Amino acid sequence: MERAYIGLGSNLAEPAEQLRQALAALQQLPRSRLAAVSSFYASDSLLPGQPRYTNAVAALDTDLQPLQLLDALQAIELDQGRERHERWGPRTLDLDILLFGDRPIDEPRLRVPHYQMHLRAFVLYPLAEIAADLQLPDGCHLSELLATCPFDGLERLQP
Repeated sequence: MERAYIGLGSNLAEPAEQLRQALAALQQLPRSRLAAVSSFYASDSLLPGQPRYTNAVAALDTDLQPLQLLDALQAIELDQGRERHERWGPRTLDLDILLFGDRPIDEPRLRVPHYQMHLRAFVLYPLAEIAADLQLPDGCHLSELLATCPFDGLERLQP
């Protein structure tokens, strides 16, 4: 099995409940085991005028191949009412493969490491909570990314 890190986010239809439902669905994925889940965090939307997001990161040990996992994650999103109208629009659920083992992946449908994770506090801080000593495929340590990405605007939510 390989360890994949999945970013979870929602800003519609009771976001914390959307994340809980998604985590339950991740536990049901074939040939996979949910290994760890960060706390939930609230963050402002990247675009003005949208509701705040609730975010988390999950560690998933899986025998699925990266594109199989992507398909499974997109099916979970659809089951929870995700509609893909615009790239940065509000959403019931967003599931992103942040890392997949130590493999860089550059496919038309999937880029891993996630191409903007190094800029996003709402990804890095939850990830650090469950994988503090993580080294990315390019050799960079998660602690180096955290040093350049302030916690500003991020709020750790109570369980």
